[in-house]
Amino acid sequence: MITRDGKNYFIVDGHIHIWDGSDENCLNDYGKGWTQCFFDYHNGLSPEEEKWSKERFAKIEKEDVVKDVLDNGGVDVAIFNPTVLGAFYRTGFRREKEALELVEENPGRFILNTSWDPRFGEEGLELLEKEASERKIQGVKLYTAEWQGDSRGYSLTDPMAYRYLEKSQELGIKNIHIHKGPTVWPLDRDAFDVHDVDHVATDFQDLNFIVEHIGLPRLEDFCWIGTQEHNVYAGMAVAMPFVHAKPRYFEQIMGELLYWLGEDKICFGSDYAIWTPRWLVEKFLDFQFSEGSEYDAITDVQKAKVLGLNAARLYDIEVPEDVVGVAEVDVLAEVVA
Repeated sequence: MITRDGKNYFIVDGHIHIWDGSDENCLNDYGKGWTQCFFDYHNGLSPEEEKWSKERFAKIEKEDVVKDVLDNGGVDVAIFNPTVLGAFYRTGFRREKEALELVEENPGRFILNTSWDPRFGEEGLELLEKEASERKIQGVKLYTAEWQGDSRGYSLTDPMAYRYLEKSQELGIKNIHIHKGPTVWPLDRDAFDVHDVDHVATDFQDLNFIVEHIGLPRLEDFCWIGTQEHNVYAGMAVAMPFVHAKPRYFEQIMGELLYWLGEDKICFGSDYAIWTPRWLVEKFLDFQFSEGSEYDAITDVQKAKVLGLNAARLYDIEVPEDVVGVAEVDVLAEVVA
């Protein structure tokens, strides 16, 4: 838990990874380009003291995840959101085996979501059902721009995508994380467009749609969708490092999200291992809108909701009673001493 000025903040990192982007795992130049594009984001938006070597970045070790996220990162609970990319990497980009081990070795500290792709049809539905029978799954990560065969993306409104959403709802997988943000080479920018979120959020009102990366660079489009759909949330991964790299831009992002979606629908994510969570949390706790801004001052309670309490509500995570914001949150999972 992170303490600032005598106040405790419960941190839920809603978007982390353990991956293998090493050259040995790359199936082709697209894989190498993907890893390089991620590394460029890391280098371009991180403080100098937080930058890593390309070798360390490409394949994080299990013990480093624990150290970077839990021990030094100050995160209370972290959520793995896997990215498969089977067309680019020999064993896939995500490392499911190691993620499962981390969940088992650190009880209550890590949550592992799954992924699905409607282009795998009936076979994929059967695999999803089998996985849900073997372990509790609370969320899924979708990559609508991922390549499969000759297909370079899909829409959430596709008929088979509806079948998968229906199956997720049936299995109790209620949190649907969708990458809708900056493109990563070589994927296509248009396949990340946010328009299909509006459609499915209306039709599946019992599911929570966490739009990862808040639709950037389509922030305005996302905000108009997020304000009218009660079950659409802002996932702040990728947006968070702008608090350091482009603070005025971050002011606009946070101001617009608070104005349109409100403080209860914004969720922190570091996108580890592109960035480590500690410095992002610290800089966000320091953040305030500049003098003369059109936005109201952001409060400690609002920061606490963004940093952990909102995601805790979505994932039924127990929260200690001595943290900032608990008294102001109407609906949480069981609050424990």
